[in-house]
Amino acid sequence: MSDDSDAKQVRSIFISDLHLGTRGAQADLVLEFLRAYDAPQIYLVGDIIDGWRLKNGWYFPQAHNDVVQKLLRKVRKGSKLVYVTGNHDDFLRDYTGLQFGGITLVDEIIHEAADGRRMLVIHGDLFDLVVRNAKWLALLGDWAYTVALVLNHGINKVRRTLRLPHWSLSAWAKHKVKNAVNYIGEFEQCLADEARRHKADGVICGHIHHATQRQIDGLTYINTGDWVESCTAVVEHDDGRFEIIRWPQHRFRGENPGLSAVSAPQRPAPVLVGEAA
Repeated sequence: MSDDSDAKQVRSIFISDLHLGTRGAQADLVLEFLRAYDAPQIYLVGDIIDGWRLKNGWYFPQAHNDVVQKLLRKVRKGSKLVYVTGNHDDFLRDYTGLQFGGITLVDEIIHEAADGRRMLVIHGDLFDLVVRNAKWLALLGDWAYTVALVLNHGINKVRRTLRLPHWSLSAWAKHKVKNAVNYIGEFEQCLADEARRHKADGVICGHIHHATQRQIDGLTYINTGDWVESCTAVVEHDDGRFEIIRWPQHRFRGENPGLSAVSAPQRPAPVLVGEAA
């Protein structure tokens, strides 16, 4: 199944917010991660291709194309790929339900974990009031975010040379600004409530570029983060643990990069999940 003989085998991979088609996308690091990890089930949890930016001018260098080709190669080798649409790739929502060659396109889906837990997988933009009700403001915020990334790029280029972990200007601001902290908390609560509405045991989402795993009112909330700043993904191990992976810290340190992991009893091999009701 693996197209990289030395790749670490996990049960499932969840990755979101690659924003391919933008200058801020860390495509080279995405490619490194995809070479380092492999799984029979791969979930792309929205904002993989940035249609908002491509609409204003085509930018899709070879590194971005290499990421797409790598994912397709994994599918050809036997991985099942589920593409969950987000707001930046909402142009794909007209094709929800389409299945072709091992790829399934959905707006949301239920993933059954190794321990039998049902996890709602959804991008999360539908619970962002700015995106839903004031897209012009979301576009303005997207422009401001791009400016912050430009300022951040030079700093992190030096930090990578010094083998230091990635530092995020916008993540720092989110933690310092009270309104941003409150927004993240409200978003997480809304997604947990949505998981409960689906009679699920938890939710795996993206959108706000803030990787975390925690319990909310008895439900497991997991955010996969992004590959513009934090460069994080979520993997599910064969024993049912969900783990947040930071990249490239794992490559630099050669140690387990997980932020957190929740243990669960080992269960049989995975089966392809079904779409959420």
